[in-house]
Amino acid sequence: MGRCAAAVVALCCVVCGRSYAAPDLLVADFEGPTYGDWQAEGEAFGSGPAQGTLPGQMAVSGFLGHGLVNSFYHGDGTTGTLTSPPFEIERPYLNFLIGGGMYPGEACIDLLIDGQVVRTATGPNDKPGGSERLGWWTWDVAEFAGRTAVIRIVDQRTGGWGHINVDQIVQSEERWQEVEKSVELTIEKQYLNFPVKSGAPMRRLTVRLGEGAVREFDIELALDEPDFWVFMDVSAFRGQKATVTTKLSEKESSVLQRITNDDRITGAENLYRERYRPQFHFSSRRGWNNDPNGLVYYAGEYHLFYQHNPYGWKWGNMHWGHAVSPDLVHWTELADALYPDQHGTCFSGSAVVDENNTAGFQTGDEKVLVCIYTGAGDPFTQCIAYSNDRGRTWTQWEGNPVLRHIIGGNRDPKVIWYAPERKWVMALFLDGNDYALFSSPDLKRWERMSDISLPGTSECPEFLEIALDGKPGDTRWVFYGGNGQYLIGRFDGKTFTQQSGPHRLNFGNCFYASQTFNSTPDGRRILVGWGTFEMPGMPFNQMMDFPVELTLRSTAEGPRLFVLPAREIETLHSKKHAFSDLTLKEGDNPLSGITGDLFHIRAQFQIGAASQFGFHVRGIPVVFSTLHNTLSCFTVSAPLEPQNGKIKLELLVDRTSIEVYANDGLVYMPVGVIPSDQLHSLDAFTRGADTKLTSLEIYEVKSAWQ
Repeated sequence: MGRCAAAVVALCCVVCGRSYAAPDLLVADFEGPTYGDWQAEGEAFGSGPAQGTLPGQMAVSGFLGHGLVNSFYHGDGTTGTLTSPPFEIERPYLNFLIGGGMYPGEACIDLLIDGQVVRTATGPNDKPGGSERLGWWTWDVAEFAGRTAVIRIVDQRTGGWGHINVDQIVQSEERWQEVEKSVELTIEKQYLNFPVKSGAPMRRLTVRLGEGAVREFDIELALDEPDFWVFMDVSAFRGQKATVTTKLSEKESSVLQRITNDDRITGAENLYRERYRPQFHFSSRRGWNNDPNGLVYYAGEYHLFYQHNPYGWKWGNMHWGHAVSPDLVHWTELADALYPDQHGTCFSGSAVVDENNTAGFQTGDEKVLVCIYTGAGDPFTQCIAYSNDRGRTWTQWEGNPVLRHIIGGNRDPKVIWYAPERKWVMALFLDGNDYALFSSPDLKRWERMSDISLPGTSECPEFLEIALDGKPGDTRWVFYGGNGQYLIGRFDGKTFTQQSGPHRLNFGNCFYASQTFNSTPDGRRILVGWGTFEMPGMPFNQMMDFPVELTLRSTAEGPRLFVLPAREIETLHSKKHAFSDLTLKEGDNPLSGITGDLFHIRAQFQIGAASQFGFHVRGIPVVFSTLHNTLSCFTVSAPLEPQNGKIKLELLVDRTSIEVYANDGLVYMPVGVIPSDQLHSLDAFTRGADTKLTSLEIYEVKSAWQ
């Protein structure tokens, strides 16, 4: 509203004899391509408003619209000022969003009248860590009513947090600055439910019992209609009074009244039936998941822990989520196992069954489960937690960390039991492409043994012994990193000696940070990867790839890992369609009568004169090119040589993925893709000539959530 319109409102108030708050006056919102009448000097502010996060910067949040002032232009080494044109003080409060460095006079926003600084503010950060979130700040400027003022945004600071972020400068009758607000609830039911709006300003919520904080996390609280609801399991706190606290402006404080205590998850009436919910790949009920963690089998249950943000659709608030399954297919989600504490958020790691009670944690008849994880504080360290009740409750050890900071972002411990020397062995990412092996007698005291370099990958190590060609007496050791690049070699209890590699494990677009289960009952090497694929518009995001079995087999090029889906997928088979010695002709589709969303397909093609053959799965092509000996699906491809003139394909088709396995698992290609809602068909095709399908089995697959 312009000044003329504002004057009309004021006149109406006088005529009607009623009191109305004058409308807000926008000073600047930085939504244009340039700064307009604002004058920039130096380099820090660039030629116009930033469109969010700048290169090399942590994710910036809390600003409104698309643009903001962000002086991280070319990093923290640049300096400059940004000055507004003169304007008149017409409201008692001047509100703005601010973030960045806390350096008065050097990284700040100033209000000047007659050339003198009369008000100033900074961001909240002056040491490593921190957050790039902008929050509301308010200046009381009533005493300057009618005076002419200028705003100057300053960046004269270099080094860490040597920048300032500003957005949405508004004159108002109301104070918008955030102050601490709270709501008190008596915990009588299982869940606290919180409304979430993706893109809303991020808030830091603290849940206290008495004076002690039991949970702290960041959340995009919905001030209006939520996109979805998230929950906190508070069953352990029944009968106690909880206080939920965060910083809000006065006009936003009513959102706390929407937080409820219930035995139901609000908005979960359609749980596991959502539009993009994978039906036989694990995904969390709510929130974000990434790396699988702590894969271990104990007492009839496979335990899947995972990196989890319980309170939002994006990465953050790293907890360890937890689910169990009797068969790798049907998962029951338990309460989160690990929570951020004084050592930081809980980054990736592994879990073991301490059969011999080496750590001394066992208190009953059950063997102790121990999780080994990275405490992502400042700096990163390695920590442990333990459970005496089959993983239902967890204690983060009071003696943490068990391994202090070594270098860089050292993280993601994978721990195994090395029986020949009755000791624990840890593989740990250090920095760059470097990893190290450590040993311990008790999971508490660790000694560095040797180092490993793995070009082309970082993070999330896996270290395992595996039989070559299924012969128990002839084993090799495999070491790999986050993207699955792997080495094959020998291990003498101290040093891993590389014999070949790095080799490529997967060719898909939907795979990272995989891990194998410890202590499987039948000795299989079962691997689960993070299915790196977004689920837009859902109250959850990302998934796990389907569990696969690793085997090491001899090839003409030497030993290689082969990957096939765990046989437990067969528990979901329903109707079967079988064909043999089927001749595919160009333009025909013998599968035209088969429709659905979920399939398990096994096929063997005979190479002939055709240039291409394969399937269209709900419109997505899976194609083998005989001209180039390549297999492709959606946007990815892999080299594939025929075996005895044949190509074998195995496909798992879910709502948001197609996993392709070729030639008995020599090629593994997990692909994230969302087919059209209108396409539910299958098509077997050939181009250029006829192709013989020597065998084809298609199983319609049931949902694991039924």
